[in-house]
Amino acid sequence: MAKVVELLYYPVKGCAGISASEAMVTPAGLAHDRAFMVVDDEGVYRTQRRDPRLALILPGIDAGGVRLTLRAPEWGEVAVDVDTTGPRRPVDLFGAPFRGIDQGDTVARWLTEVLGVPSRLVRVPPEHARVTDGRTPGTAGWADSGALHVLSRSSLDLLNEKIAERGAEPLAMNRFRPNIVIGGWDVPHTEDRAHRVLAGDTELAYAKLAIRCAVTLVDQEHGIKDGPEPIRTLAGYRRGAVGTVFGAKFSVLRPGKVAVGDEVDVTEWGEAER
Repeated sequence: MAKVVELLYYPVKGCAGISASEAMVTPAGLAHDRAFMVVDDEGVYRTQRRDPRLALILPGIDAGGVRLTLRAPEWGEVAVDVDTTGPRRPVDLFGAPFRGIDQGDTVARWLTEVLGVPSRLVRVPPEHARVTDGRTPGTAGWADSGALHVLSRSSLDLLNEKIAERGAEPLAMNRFRPNIVIGGWDVPHTEDRAHRVLAGDTELAYAKLAIRCAVTLVDQEHGIKDGPEPIRTLAGYRRGAVGTVFGAKFSVLRPGKVAVGDEVDVTEWGEAER
């Protein structure tokens, strides 16, 4: 029986994730997921691709989303009363223009010190109306390309077997920053074929494969790039027309609550893209 075995959300894009036993699923994904984004002085997004030290920042946010804290091992903590009504400023996410709400100078100074480059923090505004593409279009906050990233344990197990054959060390699930991890799918990459899924109170629909980038090269515990894996191994057996792929993105058809231990029921299967 397939079940949800992990739930993770990332309040600040690029920063460390928070593990949860249950979560509300909104049309834009798990509540508070990628609601905030670090940008440079020009409003251009920062991610671990260029700023791997983001991985060292652990966010915390209350259930109502009104108080955000950021902690990092050598830099202490900063707290923010979340602003959802302030002036909007232009921001750039993968070359697309959006508007964000700046969260003030105090957190900007702290982020600048941690990352070593000028940085500010912006929040998704309430009127944010981003449309994501794929087989089933949806919406998202500042996530890369879809509301939910789903990955199965069996997919990671297979990858780690292949990495071990090269004499390298296995990788943790956090290298891939999923939202929902599913156990019980014995066949690796079943998430590629699960085109409509029920879990808890929610209904999800497959959007597209997750294209893997240099973020997967970052050691999430130390905030540094750490060798060629997993991209080197994935390129040998998971290279498709759209790039090197691992995991899948899903859109939300019906919001609701999902919890670790919930059964996962696939109501529509499809062909896997490559």
